[in-house]
This record gives sequence, structure tokens and C-alpha cells, in this order.
Amino acid sequence: MISNKGQILAVDDLPANLKVISETLCNAGYAVSTARDGEMALKSLQHYQPDLILLDILMPGIDGFETCRRLKADRNTSHIPVIFLTALSDTVNKVKGLELGGVDYITKPFDQAELLARIKVHINLKKAQVQLIQESKLSMLGELVTRIAHEINNPITFIYTNINHAAQYHEELIHLLELYEAQFPTPSQEIKDWREEIDLSFLKQDYFQLLESMKLGTERIKSIVVSLRSFAKLDEAEWKLFDLHEGLTNTVMLLSYHLQRNYNRKAVKVVKNYEELPLVYCNPAQLNQVFMNLLMNAIEAIDEKYSNHEPEGEAMLEYPQIVISTAFEVVDRENLVCIHISDNGIGISETIQPQIFDQFFTTKSTGKGAGLGLAIAKQIITEKHEGTITYTSELGKGTKFMIAIPIDRKNQLGY
Repeated sequence: MISNKGQILAVDDLPANLKVISETLCNAGYAVSTARDGEMALKSLQHYQPDLILLDILMPGIDGFETCRRLKADRNTSHIPVIFLTALSDTVNKVKGLELGGVDYITKPFDQAELLARIKVHINLKKAQVQLIQESKLSMLGELVTRIAHEINNPITFIYTNINHAAQYHEELIHLLELYEAQFPTPSQEIKDWREEIDLSFLKQDYFQLLESMKLGTERIKSIVVSLRSFAKLDEAEWKLFDLHEGLTNTVMLLSYHLQRNYNRKAVKVVKNYEELPLVYCNPAQLNQVFMNLLMNAIEAIDEKYSNHEPEGEAMLEYPQIVISTAFEVVDRENLVCIHISDNGIGISETIQPQIFDQFFTTKSTGKGAGLGLAIAKQIITEKHEGTITYTSELGKGTKFMIAIPIDRKNQLGY
């Protein structure tokens, strides 16, 4: 099993140096990969992403400076901290390395304690960066939902209340009109002409139906506002007993627009296979964020699959579908709730599967994704809730994510 301390890629052309570095880091609890030159390092980074890179400068082929320049030019690797390891101690080379994107410099021969201390600092800084981004997103979400709930809820409540009054006024006016028709059965020609012009019988019926449609629309908006507030769990304690089905249902509702039929595909069918679950002690806002990310990824995977086919060829594909399943399980005497979210979208290529939980890794075009969604999801499940998140995927067939969260964590924490 890979240590939780982190993964390090060491790049040096001397086997003796790599051996010392590997032994030092492995003894300290790190997982270590090695490369003999810059080209090998760049090639290995196509298949996995370490938490930090130790990079020698003087190497055959492309040197450490050029290797670092290429790393920082690639958005999939630009975020990885690089510490230069070199015998060059002059200030000019140190400045050059830092200008190219290196975060630190260690002169060889290095002191083991200093090396481990510097690695620990930069890995912790990287984790802190992701944590700050996650907390910032949650904070921004809470503020945004508060504004939306306030800006939408007040006018919608006003409209909804007045629709009831409008319906009552409509009934009273129609009743008055019927009294006139009963007492004055022979109206003037002008009234007859105008009654035919506006199609009075249709107007009386359609106006009431119009009010009913407006009422249904405002009820829908009000339910979305409620779902937004529930999704963000405003004004509630961070950790509480929570109904996971409520979180899943509200998240699906918020994504209803994305599930609708579009040019490339039919509407996405959401199948809910819910078993009876106990309340789970958790952070609802964080879990809702995980559900949102996984469901949005599933929708995008389905859209990508169908965008590669002509509309008339849609019948050749299976119906777009997302299946959400929940269950209560006991594993090694531990009570768990399990959530499975599967789709029949494009699937994940085997070449990038080892990287999907890596921080800042993304296959989306620039501006469409920061590559933090699954990394944060994994952190929320594994670190915050002491659970697990795994997946299976087949290219062209779809993907299934499996989450397991301990139910009794509240008792374990002494609450």
C-alpha cells in the first residue's frame, strides 16, 4: 500500500544518488519512483502524478532546467512542486531554477534531515492549497446560495401569494359576469361583437388554467430554493446526523436542467435504488459537494459519448442513464453506508485512470475545469469522513463510483 505521506519522483542520472534518495524517503514513509533523465521523467508523468519532484540539474540529454520548464508549461504537471538537487551552489543557477518554477534548492551532498524537512514543508503547503480552495468554494457557495435564496424567495413569495388572490378575483368577476348574463340575456350588438372577438368562453377557462400554470411554476422555483438551501446546509451545524437520501435527491433536483434532452441525446434517466438507511453523522455540505461532482461528471461523460454520434444514430446507443444505489453493509464488524453512482457514458481511458484523483489533473479544456473536483471528493470521503471512494470504468461503456462511509463515526469521536 502506498504511504499516506506522499509520492515522490526522484530524477538523477547517477544510480548511487537515486539509491540514497530512495532509501532515505522510503524509510521516512514516502513512496518513491525514479527516473535516470529528464525524458524518462516526463514520460513517466504521463501515467501518474507525484506529490513532489526532486530534480537534478546536470543530466545527459535535457538538463534539469529544461525538464522543469516543460513541466511548468504543461497544465497537467505545472502544479507539482519541484525541488532542485544539484552540486551547483552559485546564486545564478539557484535564481534560474526558481524563475523556472522550482520551489526550493538543496545542494549535494545533502543532509538527510534537511531533505526530509523541506519535502514535508512543500507537500504540506500543497495540501493546504487544496484545502483552502475547498473551503473557499464552500464559503462562496454558502454566500451565493444565501443571496440567491433571498433575492429569489422574496419576489416569488409575493407572486405566489398574489396568484391566490388573482384566482379568487377571477372567480368573483366570472360570477358577476354570469349574473349579468342571467339578468340581461339580450345584450347590445356591441357587446355581442366584443364577446365573439375575445372568445369569452375560451377566455374564462384559459385564464384560470393560466393562473394554475403560474402557480405550478412558482412552486417549482420555491422548491429549487429549498433544495439550494438544503444542498449548502445553511444555518446548520457543520457535523450532524443527516439523511443521505435527502442530499442525493436535492442534488439531482439542482441538476435537473442538465438532465434534460439536448441536441445530441435524449433526457438522462436517473434511477434511484435506495435501501433503507440510518442517519449518518457527517458534514452534509461536504458530502453534497461530492454528490454534485460525481453526478455532474456522469452527465458530462454521457454528453461526451453522445456528442460523438449523429442525432439519427442515437437509436444505436443505449438510453442515457445514471443509477444511484444506496445500501447498508457490515464489513469487518464496521457498519457502513454505501453509495454507488454509475453512468453509461464515455468511460475513462485506462491510460489516465491512475491519475483521476490527482490534484489539478484534468482532461477538460482550459477554463472548464481546475482538476480539483475528484481530488477534493477523495479528501472529503477519506480524510474528513474516514471512508473510501473507489471506481471501475470501461472506455465506451461507462463508470461507477463507490463510496463507503462509517455510520458510527460519531461514537468513535466521543460525541
